[in-house]
Amino acid sequence: MTPTFCRTPLFAACSLVSAIAALPVSSVHAAGFVEDAKVTLGLRNYYFNRNYLNSTDPRIQGELQGQAEGWTQSFILDARSGYTQGTVGFGLDVLGLYSIKLDGNRGAANTQLLPIHDDGQAADDFGRTAVAAKAKLSKTELKVGEWFAVLPILRADDGRSLPQTFQGAQLTSNEIDGLTLYGGQFWKNSQRHDASREEMAFNSGTPAGLVEGDDFNFAGGEYRFNGNNTMVGAWHARLENVYQQSYVQLTHSQQVGDWVLGANLGYVTGKEEGSAKAGNLDNKVYQGAFTAKTGNNTFMVAYQKLSGDTKFMRIDGTSGGTLVNDGFTNSYDNPEERSWQIRHDYNFAGLGIPGLTLMNRYVSGDNIKTANRDNAEEWGRESELAYTIQEGSLKNLSIRWRNSDVRRDVGQDLHENRLIINYPLSIL
Repeated sequence: MTPTFCRTPLFAACSLVSAIAALPVSSVHAAGFVEDAKVTLGLRNYYFNRNYLNSTDPRIQGELQGQAEGWTQSFILDARSGYTQGTVGFGLDVLGLYSIKLDGNRGAANTQLLPIHDDGQAADDFGRTAVAAKAKLSKTELKVGEWFAVLPILRADDGRSLPQTFQGAQLTSNEIDGLTLYGGQFWKNSQRHDASREEMAFNSGTPAGLVEGDDFNFAGGEYRFNGNNTMVGAWHARLENVYQQSYVQLTHSQQVGDWVLGANLGYVTGKEEGSAKAGNLDNKVYQGAFTAKTGNNTFMVAYQKLSGDTKFMRIDGTSGGTLVNDGFTNSYDNPEERSWQIRHDYNFAGLGIPGLTLMNRYVSGDNIKTANRDNAEEWGRESELAYTIQEGSLKNLSIRWRNSDVRRDVGQDLHENRLIINYPLSIL
């Protein structure tokens, strides 16, 4: 009997699972392909509720929204083969993604849990299949197809029902100890709340709006030394005929008595590229995050400063996780914005409750420049209480409650709650 999820957009991943199971493990060339294969099915239940405050409600087809609310059940089948034996090893990775609406109608707009139809109603379900072929020679891998790519200059977002994926090609090399080199090109973008594949684009936040570019080309390298306690990274990316961006980063951690101190320093610079479809662009980011961990407590302070007339540049729909003040609800990445953060994490293992953690942070931003206002301000408070079951039949099932508030001089004021349940099942 064929499982229900194999009759949805997960069918390609199901086919790979069946193919792996059917391959004779005695085959010399297929042995690595089969023996090193890993297949997991992630069950993700996601509830999202956002209340707009202080008469800042967005409009949906002329009507004030008031509240954005939705609830989905998602299935994420991640099948990754090993490599065939030989000088060059070949493999295949497949993501089968499918999400079902449990609740949510016109109010689901702006939750980004589901696609929204032209009439403002949320889709009943959606999904897609991402397939990538891979080849490995020595310690260098070439990957071509579609997958969940996470790079400092292109971070796929996995903050809703299904992860964002990109179509493209990437070369990753680890031939030199401690040094990882990257290079490649992406040409299609599948956002976290969409089943389609769109052109790589930049949402300029100006009257130009969403600007489609040509291919997204990138190159970068990260060097780890000092017992992996120190990392230096450098990256350059181009959304052809729209923008170019460079990023340098330094991270370091150091044991000092009972404390572990850490630093994450970064500098980003960006401007227009080629025919400049989005017009003249100018953005710089200076940032630093400093952590101190002792026992079950971790403290962090961070500062992030943007300069220039353009907000932080990133492909439409991607995560702002490269920025030290990026959070659940806001990235504090407006033109000229300055922001600082204070954060505390606590692990309740110290009180005899392993798997339970609590995070609280506060971020304040000012000096925001918009078309109609200078020196605007905003602030946000975010908390996450999370628990992961440590043993038994539900081992690794995690429950996360995220509670947030945001207030702005420009934009929406909101109060938000999210409840996320993840259960990873190992199939192979």
